[in-house]
Amino acid sequence: MIGIRELADHLNISIGTVSRALNNKPDVSAKTRELVLGAAADLGYVPNQAGRLLRQGTSNVIGFILATDSEGMMQGDLFFVRVFDGMQSVLSKHGLDLVALLAPSSEDPMAYLQRTIARQFYDALVLSGIKRQDPRITLLSKNSVPFVTLGRSLTDAGQPWLDLDFEGMVRQSIQRLARKGHRRIALALPNDDLNLGHIMLETYRDSLRKNNLTFCPDLAMPTLSGDTAGRDLAMRLVQRDDPATAVIFSDHILPFGLYHGLADLGLTPGKDLAIIGIGTRLSSLLRPSLTHYRFNLFELGQRIAEALLETMPRFQAGTVAKLIRETVAFTLVEGDSDAQDITPKSST
Repeated sequence: MIGIRELADHLNISIGTVSRALNNKPDVSAKTRELVLGAAADLGYVPNQAGRLLRQGTSNVIGFILATDSEGMMQGDLFFVRVFDGMQSVLSKHGLDLVALLAPSSEDPMAYLQRTIARQFYDALVLSGIKRQDPRITLLSKNSVPFVTLGRSLTDAGQPWLDLDFEGMVRQSIQRLARKGHRRIALALPNDDLNLGHIMLETYRDSLRKNNLTFCPDLAMPTLSGDTAGRDLAMRLVQRDDPATAVIFSDHILPFGLYHGLADLGLTPGKDLAIIGIGTRLSSLLRPSLTHYRFNLFELGQRIAEALLETMPRFQAGTVAKLIRETVAFTLVEGDSDAQDITPKSST
């Protein structure tokens, strides 16, 4: 492989002439163009894309900022892989490539983002792990960086966002459990300041009230993610003076630990504790079958990419940019983990 300078030296003509010939400029004769293109093919000329993109003021790179201590990274699951796949399916059509930017848990998120902004090797960013109040959103906005957030925040800079419908999941779960006689319904909350935890808690309190159930603060349980945390949660739920009869969760790894924890105690999911929450294809491995909510990660990734393109003027084709702010709905997969009706039977 050779570059443009070596190609020009080989032909003994100027770099400028070679460049104009390669780019099919009209001020180059047909004979010279044919000579340059023939030599380029014979010698294996490879254009310097980095230099070309630098001159154009673009990199054609989309960065997805992902904390290395996030749930998906810690559990080693394929959550973000499917999201990335969906995003790239859209971005590739526009000559863009997606790059994962791993923000280390040992570094302050703001410091990492400031360093990323200073390097300017991307055309736009996707921000995940959104907090209730998230100064990263303000920082990106002040620096005029095109971006989309995966999740909502009270920090609003007018940015597009995509989120999962956690409100719908909690609301429907409580309605479902209340109809089956459950009065002590617990909620497993993320053990950090992610905004999804606040959204779930607010919906939980409101839905309990609407179903004539009492909110008990001790049943709103901050919980770590993963199998071990699920085992611990099982003991916290049932080994108490007034045990919970049901639990709702958002961490799709958690039910595996819950099932193991209940088995260690000689208890059965669906019979001794109703379990319902977010799941994946792996949820089909659990017995009794898990009642869970699933969502299409590939389509979520596609929609994130579409929202991002709306923030980038060169892809708007002269139209008014559309601000995309959407929640992605879940699909209920019914199982046996909440099947039992515990409504007291009236005596006759």
